[in-house]
Amino acid sequence: MAIQDIATYSYQDTFSLSVVDFEKACVVNHPEKIDSYTIFWIKQGRGTYHIDFDEYTFDGNVLFFLSPGQVFTVESEEIKEAYRLSFVRDFYCIQTHDKEISCNGVLFNNIYETPYIELEEKESKKLDFILSEIIDEFHQEEAAQYDMLQSYLKQFIIHSVRVQKNKYQLKDDINSKLFKDFSTLVEFNFTKLHSVTEYAERLGVSPKSLTKHFQKIRAQKPSDFIKNRIILEAKRKLVYTDFSVKEIAFDLGFNDPAYFTRFFTKATQSSPLQFKKLLKN
Repeated sequence: MAIQDIATYSYQDTFSLSVVDFEKACVVNHPEKIDSYTIFWIKQGRGTYHIDFDEYTFDGNVLFFLSPGQVFTVESEEIKEAYRLSFVRDFYCIQTHDKEISCNGVLFNNIYETPYIELEEKESKKLDFILSEIIDEFHQEEAAQYDMLQSYLKQFIIHSVRVQKNKYQLKDDINSKLFKDFSTLVEFNFTKLHSVTEYAERLGVSPKSLTKHFQKIRAQKPSDFIKNRIILEAKRKLVYTDFSVKEIAFDLGFNDPAYFTRFFTKATQSSPLQFKKLLKN
């Protein structure tokens, strides 16, 4: 199966663009733990991906947005043309952006609603133009290249957010500032803080008020949100590391491994070891 071109452009290990263009559709199949903010644009192809144990099947022109820590596995894939944009937090996230296009905005750091966007021809043309500008900039040796590349990445993300908002009705919980603040706080503290009270105190509200707000926007209970984030991380470590159950329990803030096992079993209907064996098989 002849390859027309595979090219990777990078800027100081902080931002990269990979272009994959096969003469015929080619299967690429390997699991990967995402260590940077990543945009997959499958312009021509089809397949089934697993992202944090959820399944996504696509056929055509689609965008995926992944955040550091997420686990990406290919079940099946036939790709003819694809692009991968990757960047670290220090390249883009340290800048102050509109809340919807930031690293904690609509597209990234939202593990419960992994964005999956289908593109139309008109939308693709805009993104094509931005990608061509990025590639052209990589070939330049001019001043302020960092600023130019960051500007093009921002444009790519802005257009993607607009497509997302135009095509899909964002859930009320995504538009809720309190929900977003809570989910961000959980993301950075779930290995240390396990109770709703601890998060409510940091948000300056009462646990009762926080729970009522979640009911109002028809979101899962705050306690379930915290529990599900812990369980997700436990699953990642069970399947993609060699850590023992005891080590995973301590990493996730449990002083008693036996309590962690009961906690995990109640949530998943299988013990940590049973879950690991099932997924490994």
